[in-house]
Amino acid sequence: MALFGTDGVRGRANEGNMTAEMALRLGAAAGRYFRRDGTGGHSAHRVVIGKDTRQSGYMLENALTAGLTSTGMNVLLLGPVPTPAVGLLARSMRADLGVMISASHNPADDNGIKFFGPDGFKLSDDAEAEIERMVETGVRLADAPNIGRARRIDDGRGRYVEYAKTTIPSGMTLEGLKVVIDCANGAAYRAAPDVLSELGATVIPVGVSPNGRNINLDCGSTHTDTCAAAVVAHGADVGIALDGDADRVMILDAEGRVADGDQLMALFASRWAAEGRLRGDTLVATVMSNLGLERFLEAKGLSLHRTRVGDRHVVEAMRAGGFNLGGEQSGHIVMTDHATTGDGLIAGLQFLAEMVRTGLPAADLMQSFDPVPQRLENVRYEAGADPLEDAKVKAAIRHAEARLEGSGRLLIRASGTEPLIRVMAECEDIGLLDRVVDDVADAVRDAT
Repeated sequence: MALFGTDGVRGRANEGNMTAEMALRLGAAAGRYFRRDGTGGHSAHRVVIGKDTRQSGYMLENALTAGLTSTGMNVLLLGPVPTPAVGLLARSMRADLGVMISASHNPADDNGIKFFGPDGFKLSDDAEAEIERMVETGVRLADAPNIGRARRIDDGRGRYVEYAKTTIPSGMTLEGLKVVIDCANGAAYRAAPDVLSELGATVIPVGVSPNGRNINLDCGSTHTDTCAAAVVAHGADVGIALDGDADRVMILDAEGRVADGDQLMALFASRWAAEGRLRGDTLVATVMSNLGLERFLEAKGLSLHRTRVGDRHVVEAMRAGGFNLGGEQSGHIVMTDHATTGDGLIAGLQFLAEMVRTGLPAADLMQSFDPVPQRLENVRYEAGADPLEDAKVKAAIRHAEARLEGSGRLLIRASGTEPLIRVMAECEDIGLLDRVVDDVADAVRDAT
């Protein structure tokens, strides 16, 4: 049984690994994993559960609660909050475990379950493997007198809002800035506008009317046209586009042009290095980050440490190396001085703080380097298939790598969250770039 992907357990709601039954079993296994004392008492054991705005979140929340309380865990239900709020509150509320119910940027019909340890960080591969084993074998339940309780926490969002405001310099105000905030009809639909408003910005909220079915639908960080249109229509200074669980962000300038995670990391890394705050003079990013970012950092005497795709792998490398800045091109920005995982709102606040500090418009801050031409093609395949094992696909990949040798790079990987093969290449020669991506993508399609 393969449950965990690059970011927890994820799939189509009410199918496969995303049923109420599986959530109950996951809850029981996670509860028992974090109850290594083997006792049945529950007075000192607790777990916080947050969720985004998907309709299926109600089902999974109830099932997880049942599983967790069956092993003696007390459950504190936060309601809709950003993913980073769960990491924050798991630690600040002295919980044994944090759980976020979300499929992040995926469509509304998908959902997922992410686990955080008592330190607020996502679980290691070893911890996930052990929980997966316990799901398969079953766990010992608590005795009847020791079954856990569940209750709602009304101020979870407020605690996160207050903390987020402390991440910009004390006394700084955002007065005079007009900001479009696109919350993707997701988990930050109340928290993000509140933070910006309370810091003094004029706020134009977009994607703040969730109905259970419209999360990420034509809005948010994966569909920035909606945010761009609002920025232009309202004459805003800047746009901040979050994804469904608010751990990703894209920044837009006054013309609606988009800066991805690579550009934001370049800005923050160079600024922090100048202030002596960039630990190890190193930025941690994944294999997907643009070659232009690497060249930009090298020119400043800084290093880029690459990891596998997934913000969890970025954070693991940051903790192992003692680094404090990392992220992904997709918009996960991890600042361990402030948060234990990617936090789109806090990253957006740091960008706004730079606008205030420098007096420069967004357009002047969001283009630190010229990216090497990059193309990403996603090829969907039938679940259960493995196109990357096909002989013709392997041959196409070898041929593409040979053509790019010395002039670019090729990265082929299976998505950890969807049945997709991601074909990415970078090359200064755009014609060659298109040919190698098309050839490999076509080979993958033929094999599915």
